[in-house]
Amino acid sequence: MKAAVRKWEAVRAFALGLPGAGEEFPWGPEDCVVKVNKKIFVFLGNADGPQPPGLSVKLKDPALHEHAMTAPGAEPTGYGLGKAGWVSVPLGEKGAPTAEVLCEWVEESYRTVALKQQVKELDARIEANG
Repeated sequence: MKAAVRKWEAVRAFALGLPGAGEEFPWGPEDCVVKVNKKIFVFLGNADGPQPPGLSVKLKDPALHEHAMTAPGAEPTGYGLGKAGWVSVPLGEKGAPTAEVLCEWVEESYRTVALKQQVKELDARIEANG
């Protein structure tokens, strides 16, 4: 459970560090989401509940989507979001993706909703950090 919470915290910090990203709690304190341009790019829920934390991301890239769906316990996100490429991944499962992989997925999800200028800013940051 501690490893899952550490991953959750690392992913949250990464998501909040993306250009223009902001945290909101649209359905109460137990439902953290990170948005850019008023659009959600990662559902984080919370890390304090009785269940291990998890996250949901939108992966339009077929290879990434397929990879995410192979994670232990992964499933299409509910409420019809799965049809649009959203995948929910629990972080407490044995063999759950690393924080590094999760951050790659969050970045991909971010790129699907960010403005071109924000994506350019992100790419410039990545290039500068080589």
